[in-house]
Amino acid sequence: MQHERFMKIAITQARQALDAGEFPVGCVIADGRKVVATGTRQGTAGNRFNETGHAEMVALGKLDRSGVSDAQDGLVLYSTLEPCLMCFGAAMIHGVAHIVYGYEDVMGGGTSCDLSCLPPLYSNRRISITPGVMRKECLELFRRYFKNPANRYLKDTLLAKHALSGV
Repeated sequence: MQHERFMKIAITQARQALDAGEFPVGCVIADGRKVVATGTRQGTAGNRFNETGHAEMVALGKLDRSGVSDAQDGLVLYSTLEPCLMCFGAAMIHGVAHIVYGYEDVMGGGTSCDLSCLPPLYSNRRISITPGVMRKECLELFRRYFKNPANRYLKDTLLAKHALSGV
């Protein structure tokens, strides 16, 4: 399946983040045929708390620099964790048509917000969501992260408790 092909790349990105001591979120943006941008979570290693270094924002920044048109139809964003409101909004503005994610963010996921209640910049966008692709593999990355006592980022939060419960 096409979604699994690109999600495997996002998981590889997340593993690289985890190996670097970062929160294990990986992101891939694809045009349907090939990867056009990737990103990993940045700013959490060493227990720093940078909230703008999300993997999706990193990938969208690379997309900007790649020369791929924002208006290009068919861009799909793959992430190991459900995008937050910031990343969801940025993806819509960049013209992403579809978001595929592995593990739900029970604490800060933004993909279920009611777009009709948002200003026209967002409410006039059409975006589809596919949750739970390779969920088990993504969950395992978050469990590994939260089980490591050296990692303090998001420790003892609803997301950590949800992941550690194995749900």
